[in-house]
Amino acid sequence: MYVLATPAPVQLPTRLQMAIAAARMQGEAIDADVEKLVVELFQAEGRSLVRLARLFVDDRDAAEDVVQEAFLRLARHAGRIDSIDRAPAYLRSIVLNLARDHNRRGLVSLRHHAPRGREIDVDIDNGDELVRSEEHRRVLTAVRGLPARQRDCIALRYFEELSIDQIAATLGISVNSVKTHLQRAMVALDRELVER
Repeated sequence: MYVLATPAPVQLPTRLQMAIAAARMQGEAIDADVEKLVVELFQAEGRSLVRLARLFVDDRDAAEDVVQEAFLRLARHAGRIDSIDRAPAYLRSIVLNLARDHNRRGLVSLRHHAPRGREIDVDIDNGDELVRSEEHRRVLTAVRGLPARQRDCIALRYFEELSIDQIAATLGISVNSVKTHLQRAMVALDRELVER
């Protein structure tokens, strides 16, 4: 007799799982369906979001912290999303805002602690290789120096390779605004990189 093996349940990273449990203990209603959605989105989008955050914050640990907080906020506010298809755009928007806040406030990340047991397994990837090259460092520094909307549009277009429509959906702005921000950013980057 053959017994079909049930696939092991997908495990949400421990820190995020603990954060969801803590939110529930504080009276927040995060149901099992929302947690399942968060797990699926984490598996599909986690690494990409860490790479995106890494463009804006100073180290991988800080990027991982930003992404974890984004998933926790999604779990807390999943009811606000009109369509499940909007969840990745909502997450990208949260990551961009949290990264901006991190830099503005000089928030302390877990980088000051030993990086044991990090739940987002990010191998050496394109984002980290970018930082290693001096020319790429110059580009990243110039991108980080752009006004927020221009920086967001550039990062989403050229680093995340999103379409103009996807960027507009992520940032909640019009397609024409995205095009304008991209054009202005490219002019500013050209000026900055040629002068150096």
